[in-house]
Amino acid sequence: MTLLVSVFSAIIFTVLWYKDAPKGKMLYIVPCFLFWGASIMWFVDAIFEYIELGAEEYFSPAPADMLNDLFLGLSVTALGLIIWLAALIIKDPEGKVKTSISKRKKKK
Repeated sequence: MTLLVSVFSAIIFTVLWYKDAPKGKMLYIVPCFLFWGASIMWFVDAIFEYIELGAEEYFSPAPADMLNDLFLGLSVTALGLIIWLAALIIKDPEGKVKTSISKRKKKK
């Protein structure tokens, strides 16, 4: 499940990055790299788990294990989105954060 969640996130952000490629304002490349890196990591983990457990046990996991893997995959996705939002706030591609801060300073 972790691999599946990471791959779907990577595909979604790759499509978004490709659509936004000429401008590049929204920094879609950051989550794209994060999620493709996580996908590669989970794929290598799946290979080693398959070697360790064998086909019978690997392809018939317990429901509790699947639920734990789903929560882990969603947690990794949430962390990747938080990192992307932090990068957006720091880079401030459209200057909205800077404008908001300067308006607050003028009111005081």
